Amino acid sequence: MESPGALPAAVVVGKTPSLREPQLLDGVLHWLEQRPHEKGRTTLVRRTNPDQVPEELTPGAWNLRSRVHDYGGGACALGHRADGQAVAVFSHDGDRSLWLLELESRDPQPRRLSPPGAYGGGLIDPARDRWIGVMETNGRDQLVAIPLKGGDPQLLLAAADFCGYPALSPSGACLAWVEWQQPFMPWDRSQLRLGRFDAGGLISGSRLVAGSDGCDDRGVSVFQPLWTGPHLVVANDRHGFWNLERLNNADHLGAKAPVTWQPLLPMQGDFAMPQWVFGMSTHAWDGEQLLATACLQGRWQLGRVEELADGDTAGSGQPCRWHPLDIPFDDLAGLCAAEGRLACIASNATTPPGLLELNLRTSRWHHTPAAPCPLAAEAISAPEELWFQGYGDRPTHAWYYPPSGGGHSGSPLLVKGHSGPTGMARTGLNLGIQFWTSRGWGVVDVNYGGSTGFGRAYRERLDGQWGVVDVADCAAAAQAVVAAGKASPERIAIEGGSAGGFTTLAALCFTDVFRAGGCRYGVADLSALAIDTHRFEARYLDGLVGPWPAAKTTYDARSPLQHADRIRCPVIFFQGLDDQVVPAEQTERMALALKANAIPVEVHLFPDEGHGFRNSDTQIHVLEATEAFFRRHFRL
Repeated sequence: MESPGALPAAVVVGKTPSLREPQLLDGVLHWLEQRPHEKGRTTLVRRTNPDQVPEELTPGAWNLRSRVHDYGGGACALGHRADGQAVAVFSHDGDRSLWLLELESRDPQPRRLSPPGAYGGGLIDPARDRWIGVMETNGRDQLVAIPLKGGDPQLLLAAADFCGYPALSPSGACLAWVEWQQPFMPWDRSQLRLGRFDAGGLISGSRLVAGSDGCDDRGVSVFQPLWTGPHLVVANDRHGFWNLERLNNADHLGAKAPVTWQPLLPMQGDFAMPQWVFGMSTHAWDGEQLLATACLQGRWQLGRVEELADGDTAGSGQPCRWHPLDIPFDDLAGLCAAEGRLACIASNATTPPGLLELNLRTSRWHHTPAAPCPLAAEAISAPEELWFQGYGDRPTHAWYYPPSGGGHSGSPLLVKGHSGPTGMARTGLNLGIQFWTSRGWGVVDVNYGGSTGFGRAYRERLDGQWGVVDVADCAAAAQAVVAAGKASPERIAIEGGSAGGFTTLAALCFTDVFRAGGCRYGVADLSALAIDTHRFEARYLDGLVGPWPAAKTTYDARSPLQHADRIRCPVIFFQGLDDQVVPAEQTERMALALKANAIPVEVHLFPDEGHGFRNSDTQIHVLEATEAFFRRHFRL
């Protein structure tokens, strides 16, 4: 029977917009707003101050979305034309072209700039009156320039494979960007390259200045090049964590001059995230100071990177110190700053995600949630840090959310495996988790080996071990909660989407801990995924499982589809028929295999959904159907 205080699914999902990629331009805050109630349409919104009603700049059918690498990101760039006019250049999903919007016009109407294509992750080059960004074509990335008056893309650089995150120096003389090549993902091995423009605006030459490729003995990953005047800052994990380093006077670096990076703030914290999409930002420059977000043991902090006087460096051994800012938020993303003002997406255990705006001179801040919180503070289940012995008896992390009224030996427990699998279980208010806790379920959100936020060695626990380490860690997390007397061993379910869906199915196959499972667009057949997936992840499994096809035996040994006969509990599946990452055939074959073994199965297919559900009706249906399925089979 449902609890009187149960949170309705329609309140949890389907109405709250997702805020992304805030940008400050001329004192005005702009951001992207993805709206599930408009079938996932993304629009550009702005406001001058927190008291102002936001203004939508791209109403109607405009849908700002990049399709580069399928996951996209970086769909909109803000800046100035050569004449000083403020403009936005965005990728419209309707025709896959770039469009320009004059932001100071009284009645702004977008104007088409380019032919259709896969564009994203761009910036405005004001001196040359053009957009510079990534165009994915014929299985390869290119850095291209498109005039702001419109025209065909001009090739600046053909990457060996993948590229992204271009950053233009303030003088306009140099461009920095990141490249990576298969079989490595950008968080495994990537390179920071630096090039200079010639008189014609072309990149006349480029050189490798940081990172590693497949020829190096060990992997190094770089994230988000950022210019701080003539200096170049990047997050680099060559010492085990994504720490900030600076290349002084990079804007004037000669073609043969030595490259010497200065570690700014060596610490056991990550100043970066896995580069799944363009447009991510963890550090920013406001014109005078460097701001950053750092993940320390699974919690994010916002702070200043303060330069120390020369005489102070001897004691600390580093040129800067970390000065956390006094704000009550520990889940942060999308950092931007300009002229003494900072903005980002922020939340905490009791506050929904929203826009955080901070005056760096007065320290006054304002937070605007994307939607009001539907729960009173006392009704919210706050995450409790849980360390347990995971695979190989290594300390492993999770967040445990007690059910309403507290966990006990009879409580049902839901184990969540995040997607990625290099993602992380975060601490911001997640109404999807509160949906379960308000119904008497405990939830454990597992940062299994391979997760981000705990350094490179923690991420590398999953190398060659996907389907082993993640499965063992999820099972061990559930057992730790049961051993603490907070859950029933007979009422443990596991749920996940994408990579988390694979972990869910593998955990049902290869452990006896779970009594039900929910799988959203999950991987059931590793071999099929290795053969038939999109370009960005085409060689991802080489690192997670083994080289294909040489390691086919390992692929078969870990594929849930090959071991469906070992699943002895009910499973519910959700799948988009337009999924280009995990084809629907995998879900359908897995469900048929379970039905052949007389295992209770439900399959829900959605014709207009891809990899990840954007439509509010779909999101509500998934949550309600999963809960009803688990409740029915657990006799709750």
